[in-house]
Amino acid sequence: MSWRETLLRAFGPGLLGGVTAGTWLRLLRDNGFSVSPSCWPRAGVISLQSLPTSVLHWVDEIRFGKKLKDVVVPPPVFLLGHWRQGTTHLHNLMTIDQRFAFPNNYQCLYPESFLTAERLHSKSIGMLLPDRRPMDNVEWKMESPQEDEFALCVASLKSPCMGWVFPRRRDFYSRYLTMRDVADKEIQAWKDSFLLFLKKLTWLGDRPLVLKSPPHTARIKILLEMFPDARFVHIHRNPYDVFQSSRKMLRAVSKLHRLQAIDDSGLDDWILQMYSTMYDAFFAEKNLIPPGQFHELSFAQLELDPLSEIRRIYEKLQLPDFTQVEFRLQEYVDSIANYKKNQFPDFTPELRRRISTQWKRSFEEWGYPCQ
Repeated sequence: MSWRETLLRAFGPGLLGGVTAGTWLRLLRDNGFSVSPSCWPRAGVISLQSLPTSVLHWVDEIRFGKKLKDVVVPPPVFLLGHWRQGTTHLHNLMTIDQRFAFPNNYQCLYPESFLTAERLHSKSIGMLLPDRRPMDNVEWKMESPQEDEFALCVASLKSPCMGWVFPRRRDFYSRYLTMRDVADKEIQAWKDSFLLFLKKLTWLGDRPLVLKSPPHTARIKILLEMFPDARFVHIHRNPYDVFQSSRKMLRAVSKLHRLQAIDDSGLDDWILQMYSTMYDAFFAEKNLIPPGQFHELSFAQLELDPLSEIRRIYEKLQLPDFTQVEFRLQEYVDSIANYKKNQFPDFTPELRRRISTQWKRSFEEWGYPCQ
């Protein structure tokens, strides 16, 4: 483990590095100020960072508040799929095209202040972070594409990812995956936070956005209410591989984000339930997407022939001329040719049976062998 990872595990603010003081106090109050003693150093760092972030947020509002009101967000391209299904790889490929914009790591971690602070702060923060993600060894930079869910987590507190921070209440935060059991007032507050974040990105980039957030897989109805002309790309993967990779990811991110000590005894159950909830919503809502606005592919196909798969996306969704980005895309694909995926031990027969049973529709829908 590198010194950066050791430092982040002990003191890193995790998802909450960009939270304002008022939002931080509200979050603590909502969770009964229940922070484990082993996590007090992290809570202390978050508290300290929230003070300058609050000032920078205030500066952002003064400088850009009126300008953002008039910003119109073009229909985004939403990349859908459960965590560890290839959404990051797809996002990295799609955002090679400079005719699109995307949220980067800094903007997603500091959504309340990045318009003012990114140029001043991004490089210094990047120096403290590992060069690669702990769960899969993928290169990780401040300017790399990131999932907008992290921004929503910080700005609205309405995200299943908040269960990584307060794992004893992850069932409570899981309701924000589909929003189906959330009051209309809360849903509107979530929409307002999301739209403001996208307006900031649009004001900066003035280009259509390519957005990747696994929870959006379960929010198609809400996203269409906000953006009726949005386009959607769904990527799927062998469910057994998804489970194993999700388990590794959650064990890794837990050490970086949590404010409550908890063992892993309920982790498998949570993964099984979150996936089931996500795909129950996806299968129920995907037919709401108008013709010509949806495309689906497998992670295996994307690995085998990334250029052909991206070309199909462009053709199906009538995106700009693919030939203009083909050369740069090939350069990127060549640059990651030596990347090695994680290898995992096999399941116990009982766990394999549970996955096969609870995720049966996914096996059937996409033709994966169910053992």
